[in-house]
Amino acid sequence: MSQKEMKQKKNAYSNRFYYPQDEAIEKPFNWKQMTRLLEYIKPYSKTLLPAAFGAVLVNMIVRLLIPILIGQFVIDRAIINQDYQLLVYLIVFVVALYFVNYLANHFRIKTVNVLGQRTIHDLRRQLFTHVQYLSHDFFDKRSAGSILVRILNDVNSLQELFTNGIINILMDAFMLIAIIVILFTLSPQLALAVLVILPLMFYISTKLRRNIRRTWQNVRLIRSRLNSHLNESLQGMRITQSFAQENENAAYFDGVNQENYERERIAMKKSAYFGPIIEMSNAIGTVILIAYGSVLIINQSMEIGTFVTFAFFLGMFWEPISRLGQIYNQLLVAMASSERIFEFLDERPTVKEAETPIILDDMKGQIIFDKVKFSYDDERVALHEISIEVKAGQTIALVGHTGSGKSTIANLISRFYDPTDGRVIIDGHNLRDLSLESLREHISVVLQDTFIFSGTIMENIRFGRPEASDEEVIESAKVVGAHDFIERLAQGYDTEVEERGSILSAGERQLLSFARALLADPKILILDEATASIDTETEMKIQAALRQLLKGRTSIMIAHRLSTIREADNIIVLENGRILEQGDHDELVEKQGEYYSLVKSQFDMLEEN
Repeated sequence: MSQKEMKQKKNAYSNRFYYPQDEAIEKPFNWKQMTRLLEYIKPYSKTLLPAAFGAVLVNMIVRLLIPILIGQFVIDRAIINQDYQLLVYLIVFVVALYFVNYLANHFRIKTVNVLGQRTIHDLRRQLFTHVQYLSHDFFDKRSAGSILVRILNDVNSLQELFTNGIINILMDAFMLIAIIVILFTLSPQLALAVLVILPLMFYISTKLRRNIRRTWQNVRLIRSRLNSHLNESLQGMRITQSFAQENENAAYFDGVNQENYERERIAMKKSAYFGPIIEMSNAIGTVILIAYGSVLIINQSMEIGTFVTFAFFLGMFWEPISRLGQIYNQLLVAMASSERIFEFLDERPTVKEAETPIILDDMKGQIIFDKVKFSYDDERVALHEISIEVKAGQTIALVGHTGSGKSTIANLISRFYDPTDGRVIIDGHNLRDLSLESLREHISVVLQDTFIFSGTIMENIRFGRPEASDEEVIESAKVVGAHDFIERLAQGYDTEVEERGSILSAGERQLLSFARALLADPKILILDEATASIDTETEMKIQAALRQLLKGRTSIMIAHRLSTIREADNIIVLENGRILEQGDHDELVEKQGEYYSLVKSQFDMLEEN
């Protein structure tokens, strides 16, 4: 591949991995945002927080006391008066103070670290829990990698703020106030002279704030896209290798990685301006101190001990200012991350529960679609006034071409979405009036693309019913024909499977999903292309088992392979979100309509093979 082609590939990433929801969030930097962030410290306001502040207070008192002892007592009294006994006492006292300062610092660092870790733990738990209860349209609009970045990286970015930033801000702010008061107490004229540079320094740093904040927002944005691309690339690695697209994929990654590097570099460069500003201010202040302080000493307007004390405090003055500059950079990073976190926390499910939802302790399984309309994006209509009645215990099948609305009907039954118009009714209750948890407890869904979690085979089958015994798990596996292949695995039911169950065949994964669904003992069973990846022999075993297990349950079967739905009580043929025809297999074949055409085309394909 030429250099020109590689460059084009790098530039193309921004179009391929662009996510509209990841635009930089332009909210003003205000204290309301900070106050909201500080709410997460409240649970520790009576334990860890007072302990940390106590340690900070001891540390401040000791640090302020030592320069006064050295200048006003060690130099002006003990050394000048040659009082050696007092000098020894003062030295021992200063050493003791340094030891107390060490203990206070050690306790402070330990306490704020625990405080920070617990706060981050609470925030991440709340964010993950909240995201779990958001509606499906939230996940339709966002990549898994983008969500992952906010739960992991953005929350991690707040760690430094919670562990050190907040305590240091308060400590340094109090130190600055105390030092300014002491400086003006020691020598008002010298304090005014050395601090004349402060207004200019604050003006310059203030001008940088908005710019720096925006650059850190851009860093968070590009990190999100980098993670999204990486997540997609890893999941699709087999496809990448199958089509020998490693170089092209590397070029895409190189492009987003280069952009990440550039934005990080710019953000760090702008943030680094604070340090030199503080150093320059310190240098100018020191020059003024030496020049003007020498004049005051020569004119006997200031004692040497007072000058030394003043010099100590002036050196201490620039230290918290420098730290506050660094903390401000941390604050900007934290604000950029918190804006993105709160954007998720402010999301509300579009599928909402009623204020007093009806809790279904038991379900019969009667389903009614009453003139249901549905659209995913308010433009393309997926369902047009669909009316269906499914009696409790009935098995109905939904057939039709891709995009006809089959899976949409299944999604509405589980209330992953709400109808745009019309009603979905179960056991006489509008789904909008039911508790989501109690509704979904009685529904099991088996999808074509079976998801296997990291863990053992036993844990995967038990997922929908954690309290089930090992014997019940094994029995469910036997019923669906999964027991034999599980027993052939190295550790049987204790075999560890990685994410998505890559060590299992597609058919084996689907058998596990059948066992998982049946163990949950649902009143409504939805099979969405559930036998698509199972060979004919295995399918026949499953069909035999399902004939017994589906008795007393309402089942919705979605299938392109029409041989799996011959025994359904009612077959509904859909096209472009409308019902073309419905009836049992014999009735529809006799009509010689769309269903007959679908059956005939599949039969012809089998004969050709």
